[in-house]
Amino acid sequence: MAIIGGFDVHRAQITFDYLDTETGEVTRGQIRPATRGVLQSWLGRFAGRDDVAFAVEGCTGWRFVVEELAAAEIRAHLAEPADTAAARGRKKRAKTDRADARLLRELLCQHRLPESWIPPAHVLEARTLVRLYVALMDERRAWRQRIHAQLFHQGVAPIAGSGLLTEAGRAATSRATLSPAGRQVVDTALAAIDQLTERVLPLRTQLHTIGRAQPGAHALTAQYGIGPLCAVIIWAELGDPRRFRNSDQAVRFAGLDVTVWSSDGKRAAGHLARQGPSALRWALFEAGKAAARSASPDHEYYVSVADRLGGKRPTLSVARKLIRRCYHTLRELGDAAWSVEGTASDKAA
Repeated sequence: MAIIGGFDVHRAQITFDYLDTETGEVTRGQIRPATRGVLQSWLGRFAGRDDVAFAVEGCTGWRFVVEELAAAEIRAHLAEPADTAAARGRKKRAKTDRADARLLRELLCQHRLPESWIPPAHVLEARTLVRLYVALMDERRAWRQRIHAQLFHQGVAPIAGSGLLTEAGRAATSRATLSPAGRQVVDTALAAIDQLTERVLPLRTQLHTIGRAQPGAHALTAQYGIGPLCAVIIWAELGDPRRFRNSDQAVRFAGLDVTVWSSDGKRAAGHLARQGPSALRWALFEAGKAAARSASPDHEYYVSVADRLGGKRPTLSVARKLIRRCYHTLRELGDAAWSVEGTASDKAA
């Protein structure tokens, strides 16, 4: 006797579909609103049972659902979104929340659910900080690009990207001849960058501290180009690689594989899949840039790809090599890579 079900999580409600394997009865409905307290009360119906399992897709909101399932001593299964969509196949009818919950329940019943890794709490906390850092850096970069665009739009000589925020770069910007509105854009952008920098610097220090305390993240720094910051991002976002059959799956998870469409003699140009965590791709790309240095062990490979393809493709090619090496490094460490020492909450305290 067992209860097997699926949850489709949305901001307004959680749609459920579960099967009692003894009676064959299927129960469907919605949990409203989709909050921790309401879900906790709803799960009370399974109190005292040890034969209940639910699957939830690994999209926004899965964390509190899985945590409440664990608190209620219910087995939680996290489904990989892309592989779950592939298991659905070609849509023959309208896609609904009820259909999604039913699909998760059916896949779990048939032992076909594409399982994803459920990270420990300290890894989830580190991952949250990692994504905050990357978001702040992206916003900072966007303001810097606005300055460059405004200077070019008003005919000002270009300033090197990294030099814009130096003392000399700021002095050159202040001397530039701009319209009143253009000057306001530049001044506002510089002020926004300064405010973001105040948030970024202590966060970067915090991530460095976490990375030094985590054996898995520390081990990744042995790879040329992967510093303490990129190491903790890769460690947190890649997760336990033992869930992958081989390193090719790790590349696919990072979204660094190239999609291909071909038929007969026709072949469309490939593009990055861009599935999986964007922060992981960001860290791998930043680390891959180091191969442009002559001291890098991947420099010869980088140059050969640059000669043939140019653009960003040499860096992406090295990034694929790096994630394969990270896959093997973390796999060899096993459980030791996820030590609870040096958690994000400890460092915040």
